[in-house]
Amino acid sequence: MTRLADTPEPPYFAVIFTSLSNQADTADYARTAQHMLELAQRQPGYLGVEETRDDDGVGITVSYWRSLEAIAAWKNHADHLDAQRLGRERWYNAFRLRIARVERATAWSAPDSSDT
Repeated sequence: MTRLADTPEPPYFAVIFTSLSNQADTADYARTAQHMLELAQRQPGYLGVEETRDDDGVGITVSYWRSLEAIAAWKNHADHLDAQRLGRERWYNAFRLRIARVERATAWSAPDSSDT
């Protein structure tokens, strides 16, 4: 997976998921997160993802989608619904979900570096 999502020209949508992990059952969380990533990548309208987590358990995942309909379909996917339930029950102390329309985007990379 590349570290920076290679998104198309706007407009498109960003789903911003900010979470506070309780840092319990990290192996199961990691397996589920990897499965969700692989599954999301196969969904119609999926454009990419960027994610990070700090040592205190604060994580930010931004996934990019072609449309609000694609986001709704992903939200209601059976496996994703199960992962959402597990997140509330096992892995998160808190989370915030925000959806934004991307109207403008620019990109830059140093000539001798790679964002992958």
